[in-house]
Amino acid sequence: MTACIVGWGHTRFGRIEDMDLESLIGAAANEALADAGVAPADVDEIFLGTYNGGMDRQEFAASLVKQIDASMRFTPATRVENACATGSAAIYRGLDAIAARRARLVLVVGVEKMTAADTPQVTGALAKCAYQADEAGISFPGMFALMMQQYFQRYGDKSDALAMIAAKNHRNGSKNPLAHMQKDLGFEFCRRVSDKNPVVEGQLKRTDCSLITDGAAAVVLADVETALTMDKAVVFRAHQHVQDQLPMKGRDILKMEGPRRAWSAAYEEARLTVEDLDVVETHDCFTIAELLEYEAMGLAPEGNGARVIEEGWTEPGGKLPINVSGGLKSKGHPIGATGVSMHVMASKQLMGEAGALQINGANLAGVFNMGGMAVANFASILEPLR
Repeated sequence: MTACIVGWGHTRFGRIEDMDLESLIGAAANEALADAGVAPADVDEIFLGTYNGGMDRQEFAASLVKQIDASMRFTPATRVENACATGSAAIYRGLDAIAARRARLVLVVGVEKMTAADTPQVTGALAKCAYQADEAGISFPGMFALMMQQYFQRYGDKSDALAMIAAKNHRNGSKNPLAHMQKDLGFEFCRRVSDKNPVVEGQLKRTDCSLITDGAAAVVLADVETALTMDKAVVFRAHQHVQDQLPMKGRDILKMEGPRRAWSAAYEEARLTVEDLDVVETHDCFTIAELLEYEAMGLAPEGNGARVIEEGWTEPGGKLPINVSGGLKSKGHPIGATGVSMHVMASKQLMGEAGALQINGANLAGVFNMGGMAVANFASILEPLR
């Protein structure tokens, strides 16, 4: 055991016109500290996860967390960035601080204000996550459309399975009051090209893509000794980070080697297998990503991920419910906040605080957060401390 999540906060996700970057940070941080029963003055270190990439004018943002209370003025604060896995990277830096005994209590906030920019600006900002020496000019929808094309060429057309993933996540998100899109779109809408569901790139439709979203999420981390004195605690039974090379050239992207290695290392650390997990939040930036992640986490052999969704394994009543929160697809994908949000959603399940999303008997939760084309890969396994 390393450290525990002892409190959390989470703004609504969506197009939030009445909140800027600073107010999003403050809302999530204040809620997390109140939930944990921790005074701002008792926080030993702060980590802020935000990607930005030019989407918001405030680049130097780590100290914005301190604005919530004057007692935090001189508390160490560091910004963390690792593409779409920025939130998990920030949490892991907090775990490192506690493991090194530099800190007893750590505040981690993930945030993104994406709608301050228009869609072309957002697309351009995210494209900077690609290898600029060789892949500049290719958007992320373009890259995942290529991934989809290659998968279909190798294993057959899986459009029905991808539409089922989109429909599942929107159905789940319709029950999540914090989700960006709280609407059950249904399989037929997700399966067909239409004026409201146009092609974005290649064979990717709008319903295959995650949303441009504002939002923030925060967690308070504590060492185990401190966590045992607190009202609730979710412990990291495993946390593993695998960073692959940035260029796609020289990699078989369909093998998802980084995600596969991260999950394998997490299972080894926790002394568990995928069959032991009760619920998972995984990185469905595009529906093809969730399909491939089924294979990477060990639910199906390569090329057989469609079976997982087709047989209902990942539905709330299935053998391993996945993205009960609605995932990035419905809940939204504010880049820096996503990994923190995923850990919050998993922790709520384990503490029985998930409301209409609750999976009865959830005792072991997995979280997988990915940055770039399976470049930054973070796999966590969580359980109640007691």
